[in-house]
Amino acid sequence: MSERRARLPATVIALGVTSFFTDVASEAVFPLLPGFLALLGAGPTFLGLLEGVADAVSAGLKYQSGRWADRGAKKGFVLAGYGIATLVRPLLALATLPWHVFAIRVTDRVGKGIRSAPRDALIAGAVPSAESGRAFGFHQAMDHAGAVVGPLLATGLLLLGVEVRTVFALTLIPGLLAVASVFVVKEPETVVPSAEERARNDATPLPPKLRSLFVIIGFFALGNSSDAFLLLRAAELGVSTPLLPMAWLLLNLSKMFWASRGGDWSDRQTRGAGTARHRLILAGWAVYAVSYGLFAVATQAWQAWALLGFYGAFAGLTEPVEKALVKDLTPKEQHGRAFGVYHGVLGATAIPSGLLTGFLWQQFGPATALGVGAAVAAISAVWLVRWSGRG
Repeated sequence: MSERRARLPATVIALGVTSFFTDVASEAVFPLLPGFLALLGAGPTFLGLLEGVADAVSAGLKYQSGRWADRGAKKGFVLAGYGIATLVRPLLALATLPWHVFAIRVTDRVGKGIRSAPRDALIAGAVPSAESGRAFGFHQAMDHAGAVVGPLLATGLLLLGVEVRTVFALTLIPGLLAVASVFVVKEPETVVPSAEERARNDATPLPPKLRSLFVIIGFFALGNSSDAFLLLRAAELGVSTPLLPMAWLLLNLSKMFWASRGGDWSDRQTRGAGTARHRLILAGWAVYAVSYGLFAVATQAWQAWALLGFYGAFAGLTEPVEKALVKDLTPKEQHGRAFGVYHGVLGATAIPSGLLTGFLWQQFGPATALGVGAAVAAISAVWLVRWSGRG
């Protein structure tokens, strides 16, 4: 028990602090973008195009940066990724045309694409397998904590009379704190592979068990639409517009609470019965299916509040656990590529998932759209059970 309560390595803590400050900055900006773009003359179609291109660029870079990280130092990629986002995000304060916002937002996502896989590989290499879930859970919890503080900070500044452009400019401060935290990260001693070793590693496919897991996660992700649809449903159920930010806050508080616990529980599952992290993922997908199913039939505003609090457990039981499972199934020399594929799969499915949910919502109503999401989660869970029984 004392071993489990030992302090996490400085690298894990520093990267958690980095993600916290980065999310403070990015989540202070994100809720303000639609209104800001409207003032610049851009509509919802432009916003959809902007986010779609940004996600696509980020997804492609995550895979490539993971491959590069396996060839040597990883800290440089992490520093570059956070540095790019920190420097470009405040430039929104100077934007006067929609394409200015487009260029800044896409460049911001370039930074995310460069840093994500190398960062996760650093976390994976900083702890033994028995502590992987706890480490990734801490990191995810810090990420969600930033998502709580960011909108509150932006709202507070606006209520004090600070202009939107000034809020954008002030995101430089948490961004610089995020970059400063990266300097605390200690790059583990690694032997730089030779050209022949790099070529051999690049030619060696990821383990079959891991590849099949990525297929299942990708299928689930096709039904895992943006949380923005849940806010839309909450509004339809009677949650007033001024209270929607509080609904978003509740959701992120729930995610933060469950993330640290989900990762730690997965470590206990692994100790007790081999690599059994999939049990927590199954539980998370069950929470997702139940949440979406109940959102589909809900009729009252109070039900939306209750379901948003419950739904947050889905993220805590899946996000850190999936990353820990990826580490369990991957040789150390392929960690970067494995996390690159993982992030790439999630990023690549974000656009079709959103389009599918939006189409079903518009053509057949929210009950159908949310019901399909619940069904996809249920099918994915059955598939994962079959996957776990294979050698």
